[in-house]
Amino acid sequence: MKTKSKWLILAGVLVAAVLFLAFVLNRGIPAQHFTAKVERGDIHDVVEATGTINAVITVQVGSQVSGTIAKLFVDFNSRVHKGDIVALIDPALLKGAVQQASADLENAKANLVAARANLEKAKAGLVQTKADYDRTVGLTKSGILSQQQLDLAKANYDSANAAVGGAAANVTQADAQVSQKQAALAVAQTNLNYTVIRSPIDGTVVARNVDVGQTVAASLQAPTIFTIAQDLTKMLVYAKTDESDVGNIKVGKPVTFKVDAFPKETFRGVVSQVRMNATTVQNVVTYDTIIEFANPDLKLFPGMTAYVTIPVETVQNVLKLPNTALRYKPPMSAEEILAIYKQYGIEVNERKKGSNDSSSSDGTGQGGGGTQNQPRTPRADTAVVWKLHSDNTMEPVKVSLGITDHSYTEVRTIAKGELMEGDELIIRSVVPKSSGPGAQGIRR
Repeated sequence: MKTKSKWLILAGVLVAAVLFLAFVLNRGIPAQHFTAKVERGDIHDVVEATGTINAVITVQVGSQVSGTIAKLFVDFNSRVHKGDIVALIDPALLKGAVQQASADLENAKANLVAARANLEKAKAGLVQTKADYDRTVGLTKSGILSQQQLDLAKANYDSANAAVGGAAANVTQADAQVSQKQAALAVAQTNLNYTVIRSPIDGTVVARNVDVGQTVAASLQAPTIFTIAQDLTKMLVYAKTDESDVGNIKVGKPVTFKVDAFPKETFRGVVSQVRMNATTVQNVVTYDTIIEFANPDLKLFPGMTAYVTIPVETVQNVLKLPNTALRYKPPMSAEEILAIYKQYGIEVNERKKGSNDSSSSDGTGQGGGGTQNQPRTPRADTAVVWKLHSDNTMEPVKVSLGITDHSYTEVRTIAKGELMEGDELIIRSVVPKSSGPGAQGIRR
C-alpha cells in the first residue's frame, strides 16, 4: 500500500509540473501576424457587371387570325427582307367567309335596286292620285261630284304621298345595307390576306415557334410564329449595374467585355444609355446600362452572357495598399486601441470618418473580409493600417485613400506615421487562447 501511495503522489507531482511548464511557456508565445507588402504601381478603378447580348431591334412576328400552319418558307438563321412571305395559314375557312360576304353584298345591292324601283312606282302613283284629286276638287266646286268623293280623292292622295316617303326610307335603308356588306367583305378579305405572314423588317430569323400542321389561336393575343432580329452586325449589351456604380458611368465611355464562347477574346463597345428604370431583387437595386458594339463577323449571338468591365479612373505609379490591410482590426479592446491612437497623435474624431473598426474580427483576432455577393458600401476617405516591424511590434499609420480596384487602394497622403514601398502591413493576427488581449507588442 505504501508503494502504491508513493507512485500516486509522484504521478500527481509530474502532472502538475507539466501543466505549470505548459502554462509558463504558453504565456511567452507572441501573437502570430500575417502580412502583405505595400507596393507601388498602377490602379484601375472599374465597374464590373454581367449582362445579356441583344439585337438592336427584335420583332416578334405573329398571326392576327386563327388557323392551321399550311407552309413555312423560312427557318432558324434564315435571312429575310421586308415583305418576304415567311409562313402561310390554311385559307380555306377565310376564303369561304369572303365568298359569303361577297354574296351578302350582291344581295344587298339587289335589294337596293328593288327599293329604288318601288320608290319610282310610289312616285308615279303619287302623280296619278294628285291628278285625280285636282280634278275632283274642280268637279266638286261645279257640283258634279259630291263631298264624299272629294274626301276619298284627298285620302288617296295622302296615302300615295306617304307611300313615296316609305319607299324613299327603304332606299336609304337598302343603301346602308350595301355599305355594311361592303365593310364586312373588306374585313373578310383582310382576314384572308392575314393568312399570308410577311416579314415586317430586313433581318435574321432567330426563333421559330411553330411547325407545319400546328394550329395557332389568335382569340386573345397574337401567337408568335417567328422572332426576327433586324441587324446582327450591330448589337447591344444590357448590363445590370449596381446603384452605387451608376454615378461613375457616363454615356460615351469605352467598355470591354468577354463571353464564355470566346474566353480568350476581348470585345469592345461604348456606353450609349443608362436607363432610369430600376430593378430590385432581394433589396439589391440595379439599373440597365446599354452598351453598343459592332459584330461584323457575327461571332456573338443574341442571348449570350457578357462580363462587362467599364473603366472609371486610372492612376499610375502610386503607393497602394492591399484591401485586406484596410479591413484588419487588432485583437485588442477598444480602450487599448484608442490609447494607441492617442499615443501616435491620431485624433479619434478624425479617425471615425475613415474608421476600419466597422470591419468584423473573429475570436482569434484576425481581420474580417468582405463577401463578394454582398452589396457594396461607400468606401471611407481615410483609414488606419497597422505596420509590422522586424521585432514583431505594431504601429498604426493613418492614410488618406484614393481609388481602388477592389484588391488594392491608392494612398494619396500619409496623415500620421510613415509608410514606404515594401513595408509589411498586418492583414490577420492569431493569438493563443490563453494570451490576454494585449499579448502582441506595440512599438513605443
